[in-house]
Amino acid sequence: METIFIVDDEKSILDLLSVVFRKDGFQVKTCSVPGKVLDVLGAEMFDLLLCDIKMPPLDGMDVLKFMRAEKPDVPVIMMTAYGSVKQAVEALKSGALDYVMKPFDVEEMRIIVSRGFERRRLAEENIFLKKRLEERSGLGPMVGKSKAMKEVYSLIERVATTDSTVLIYGESGTGKELAAQAIHSLSRRKDRPFISINCAALPENLLESELFGHTKGSFTGAVNDKKGMFEVAQNGTLFLDEVAEMAPFTQVKLLRALQERKIRRVGGTEEIAVDVRLIAATNQDLKRRIEEGRFREELFYRLNVVSFEMPPLRKKIDDIPLLIGLFLHKYCSHMGKKMKRITPEVVTLLESYSWPGNVRELENTIERIVAIEERETITPACLPAEIVAPQPDGQAKVSLRPDFNLESYIAEITKRYIREARRTSGGNLKKAASLLGLSYRSLRYLIDKYKLKSGRLPDGHEEWNEVTGVSTR
Repeated sequence: METIFIVDDEKSILDLLSVVFRKDGFQVKTCSVPGKVLDVLGAEMFDLLLCDIKMPPLDGMDVLKFMRAEKPDVPVIMMTAYGSVKQAVEALKSGALDYVMKPFDVEEMRIIVSRGFERRRLAEENIFLKKRLEERSGLGPMVGKSKAMKEVYSLIERVATTDSTVLIYGESGTGKELAAQAIHSLSRRKDRPFISINCAALPENLLESELFGHTKGSFTGAVNDKKGMFEVAQNGTLFLDEVAEMAPFTQVKLLRALQERKIRRVGGTEEIAVDVRLIAATNQDLKRRIEEGRFREELFYRLNVVSFEMPPLRKKIDDIPLLIGLFLHKYCSHMGKKMKRITPEVVTLLESYSWPGNVRELENTIERIVAIEERETITPACLPAEIVAPQPDGQAKVSLRPDFNLESYIAEITKRYIREARRTSGGNLKKAASLLGLSYRSLRYLIDKYKLKSGRLPDGHEEWNEVTGVSTR
């Protein structure tokens, strides 16, 4: 319960405001003795202060200065029957949230107090987010405190001090380029260029030119000599994303560059020495591509000096709440919107979803919600349909990954539908069973099987809480 402290030497004002705000559900504390105000304020805990300015021999402005020094996070609203524009401006400049003239309208006072609590909540949320951001690993823009990510951080920190070539595996959207940037930022090359190229985004002839450069007239459109990215990244790091998509001929040139630390521009005869750390990434199984004759075995061994996998989001569920907070803060700030709240039910749904697009898909989902939702609180109704409930058979693309577990997937779907039936039925198990097309006994069996603990409501309805087992409406 939030607490309002009211300071005024008029007992009638204290009585009126106490009745109003207690009726609104606040805890109210008061002080009417000017000589005791500062001592009481210093000793008490409260969330908002309403303070009269004229309380001889005490000046309310002195109270405001005391609050700004001792309790700077508590909003202060000043009240007076002898106000002036100059006095109001002085109070606001000194840190007061607002300034109210007596006699005041009760509804207006309620609005001002509500605004004060909203300001405090926003400040607390910002402090919380900053703390969470400070707690995350300091590997550049990488985010996550799960066991899987801590293992990645440890390996990155170890390999960053070397010049070894690194091969990063991982599904699309897992942050392979962020890992490469982290390696670069911790290396001795951090003050030199970090150059990134997506090998799948360029045709074969353009990729060769982009990597190694070309001489004037070497092909149609080559009107000038051009440096390749190996030269641009000199003494720095070159990151090759989707390296498995590189054409065979370009693979040969890349292998030679890694072996001899020299390159030759397209159409050129001069060999150019390069000192570049190479980091490559792929979402493909390179050994399988070698067996298929689509990737050179010698190049694989040159790239695979140190390798690791960026874990998919479904393997680091513990990081989802942290990522949600980060993306909410990011996009609310970018779009100039008030920070949105997110319900526990939404967090549960986001943690249960398989995220085939990984962190990139989660970020896009949060950005979409912030962009189109006007509501301050994000509920399950704000989420895309494929997250709230799986698509009917035949309407969703099936993706079978090496670590796919059908039993676990079915369990998550079952629990998701049970939660939704619980919400829709208001906690009535018989209605929930009917919504799910199950018998009452079958639903109770599933609740026990998946440890969805149950309780009983005062009206006789039953409801369960998967986390605490506490009965709620």
